[in-house]
Amino acid sequence: MAEEADGRGDLPPTPGSELQAPHFLQDVIFHGKFKLLKALTPQESSLCQHGLFFLDGQRRVDYVLSYPSKKPSSGRSGRQATHLLTENAVARSLRRGPQSRERHIPQHQGQRAKEPSGVDVELGCPAETLNGHEDQKILRREEFEGKLRDMGLELEKDEETKISGVSFVKIHAPWNILCREAELMKLKMPTKKVYEVKQLRGVVEKISSLVSKVVEPLHPQVEEHQPKNIKHLSHTFSREKQHLFDLSDKDYFFDSKTRSSIVFEILKRTKCKAKYSMGITSLLGHGVYTAAYPLHDGDINEENAVPNDRKLLYEEWANYGVFYKYQPIGLVRKYFGEKIGLYFAWLGLYTQMLIPASLVGVIVFLYGCATVNDNIPSMEICNTMNNITMCPLCDRVCSYWELSSACATARASHLFDNPATVFFSIFMALWAAMFMEHWKRRQMRLNYEWDLTGFEDEEEALKDHPRAEYELRVMQKSTSKDQKAQHKIKKLTCQDRLPAYMTNLVMMLLMIGVTFAIVFGVILYRISTKAALYMSANPVTRSNAQLTVKTTAAIINLVVILILDEVYGAVARWLTVLEVPKTDKSFEERLIFKTFILKFVNAFTPIIYIAFFRGRLVGRPGSYLYVFESYRMEECAHGGCLMELCIQLSITMLGKQLIQNNLFEIGVPKLKKLIRYIRSKQGAFQEEERQKKLQRYETDHFLEPFAGLTPEYMEMIIQFGFVTLFVASFPLAPLFALLNNIIEIRLDAKKFVTELRRPVAARAKDIGIWYNLLRGVANVAVIINAFVISFTSDFIPRMVYQYMYSPDGSMHGFVNNTLSYFNVSHFQQGKEPMDPLYLGHPVQMCRYKDYRDPPWSTTPYEISKEFWAVLAVRLAFVIVFQNVVMLMSDIVDWLIPDIPKDISLQIHKEKILLVDLFLKEEQGKAGNLERRSCVEGKENWSSSNNNNKHSSSTAAQPRSGLHTNSTNSL
Repeated sequence: MAEEADGRGDLPPTPGSELQAPHFLQDVIFHGKFKLLKALTPQESSLCQHGLFFLDGQRRVDYVLSYPSKKPSSGRSGRQATHLLTENAVARSLRRGPQSRERHIPQHQGQRAKEPSGVDVELGCPAETLNGHEDQKILRREEFEGKLRDMGLELEKDEETKISGVSFVKIHAPWNILCREAELMKLKMPTKKVYEVKQLRGVVEKISSLVSKVVEPLHPQVEEHQPKNIKHLSHTFSREKQHLFDLSDKDYFFDSKTRSSIVFEILKRTKCKAKYSMGITSLLGHGVYTAAYPLHDGDINEENAVPNDRKLLYEEWANYGVFYKYQPIGLVRKYFGEKIGLYFAWLGLYTQMLIPASLVGVIVFLYGCATVNDNIPSMEICNTMNNITMCPLCDRVCSYWELSSACATARASHLFDNPATVFFSIFMALWAAMFMEHWKRRQMRLNYEWDLTGFEDEEEALKDHPRAEYELRVMQKSTSKDQKAQHKIKKLTCQDRLPAYMTNLVMMLLMIGVTFAIVFGVILYRISTKAALYMSANPVTRSNAQLTVKTTAAIINLVVILILDEVYGAVARWLTVLEVPKTDKSFEERLIFKTFILKFVNAFTPIIYIAFFRGRLVGRPGSYLYVFESYRMEECAHGGCLMELCIQLSITMLGKQLIQNNLFEIGVPKLKKLIRYIRSKQGAFQEEERQKKLQRYETDHFLEPFAGLTPEYMEMIIQFGFVTLFVASFPLAPLFALLNNIIEIRLDAKKFVTELRRPVAARAKDIGIWYNLLRGVANVAVIINAFVISFTSDFIPRMVYQYMYSPDGSMHGFVNNTLSYFNVSHFQQGKEPMDPLYLGHPVQMCRYKDYRDPPWSTTPYEISKEFWAVLAVRLAFVIVFQNVVMLMSDIVDWLIPDIPKDISLQIHKEKILLVDLFLKEEQGKAGNLERRSCVEGKENWSSSNNNNKHSSSTAAQPRSGLHTNSTNSL
């Protein structure tokens, strides 16, 4: 009986054990008795062997912390004995022995008890040596783990791992802790109440059923895609109303993602008393722990692996063989959480919407191919009988050239510069508006299906929770102030952040200046390389000089963009850390905004230069503009700058998608994983230990940490810019984006399932700031496409000539109308060609593309009236195009409601059902109270009657006695 009361069996009581009982016995004693182990099922035994459960096979591992450790060469230290005492019941019972009877010194709030000999029992090393950095980490780690136990979490350590130098702490959240945190986090959980989801009726139902049958092969083989006519009514979890929820199976009421997110919230807000220690994020930053992550559900490659959600995702989602199927978004949300589920839902919808855009873009391109032989301007350029001699493209080394030599460029430009381009630009603007509206409806439907309605109001308080770094700065500020004013310091003011704001402004301008400088350097490269190629004695080199310069310059731009993207991402994070935002949401939004600005400028500055500046700051023959007085500004080919814009856009877009988005995404994580594995093998453990199967938490340790969704969203936003901003010059952009995204979805899925540690599930109602960025890019796209059509292409000059200057209303004579004359005798001294002859004949007049008066007029080389007419029409087109497209987008926005009608009806129905449920509960409580009061009243009445009878009977006895006595006395 004494042993049973003590709760430790054959372990003798030790001094101080009564003080340590809350930590020492919390995993063992339940109401004064041992927790007996039940027989494990084969599935539970397999999960236990794979590291998903504690050693008792019952408590699930909800979270794992890893830290560096140095294993002793021989014997057990006092600290290892202490760890034996803090493990679970099975581990302690299996390891009972002399070492387990050592004194277990209690630890409270980071205090260390010492033996008289000067040896620290908790750390197992001499007390004199505990002054190093590593010892401080051990102290903070022990203190933090003690705080976690105080919070109700159960811990189990594993220091005898197969990974050299790494130990693990496994964390389990008991049922009562899960209930407490679910109530604090305001988690919505399904109740017992179910209701029927309203189904479509009539013709709509028949059409919907027909469509579902047609696309049935495209659905993945998961339960989430099966039609569900019945839905559980959800409500915010409350411990007082547990009877409303289906708690028949408490082990699976909270799924694995919910359990891990609950533990992570506890880890974030658990604070040590060590100096400036602010939860797990601070401990990770200071190296106290090396990693913190939830576990994946199981293996994916083993044939005999236990069925789990991860394996199902790998088969039906993270597999290139199912690229044609829809994504199992419900299962993705169930495994990774709402935030990641929303990203893949958005990416899937974006990819679907690219299908009609790609079809229209291909049709526009095919239209250009079909009409290239009927295009009169390109026919006039290619006609060798015109014999039009053009002015040199550079000074001295360049000679005169024939206009017919630009035939190939002119014909290629027509593929992208034709009347269908205007239609395609309008279509893409409306497509962007349709995409935004469609996503809002899809997002609202997911909110209803995932029980996120009303999420924003409930989570407002949790979102405002300060970050650890912010609290650290406030604490540092408090300690630097006068002691009397410490209690008044609760936040950082603008004055505190002013140096960080100034640093942000200066660095952002500097990075943008670096981008402009690199673009300017590429311009100088094109100018100098073109002059050098024209000086070559090889006629083939001279004839292909333009194409060589364009292609190599575009490749150089691509390489620079890829390098600067990585640099700008690191700079944006550094600048955001300097600002010390208060909340995680504020930190993420500021980081996203800075990264977007830098990467957007980096990707599109070369394209904007070619589209709007190249060829417009040239001057004219005899009065060219020069850079550094020696480099003449480059001009566009006669076919226009649209072809060069198309080359630059296609190389940049395809290069970023193939190299940065795909190669880096899958190659870098694999390389880092290989490096970590090689480093682990350099430890001093034997070959037979290497061949042992690693536990789940050991396997996940080799995976790449999850770095957030910002890189994933960012690459898609930049791609969205390529698809919409300059689509007038590259109608095939949606097609290339579609092909890339089909691979991107499966690539990202494979990365999340196999290459990354499991992220902590985060709830989110929408995609946040990314929607505002999309809306901004879509609005800017309308303006940029209007300017591209007006100023970069020849669409407006052709229309002006056809309807104002053409003698017969056709395009005949358009090329001659756009070319001005120049007298070669007016060349500046030293700028004329070294060879004054062309084809053996002296040249007196050459032509150049511009609207200027001829040299024989009264105002030679002055801007002509045609120039002002074309400019006026160009500006008018920009205004009309922008307003018409914006108006049509607003009409689309107005016609399509943000919330589907059936979803709004279901949400209203849920509110009514919730009210009815609580009314019935209150009525039931009132009835119970009334019945209880009636029962109590009856009991009181009967007891009072009994008391009265008893009192009356007892009162009657003295009277009879008195009467008897009186009688006897008489």
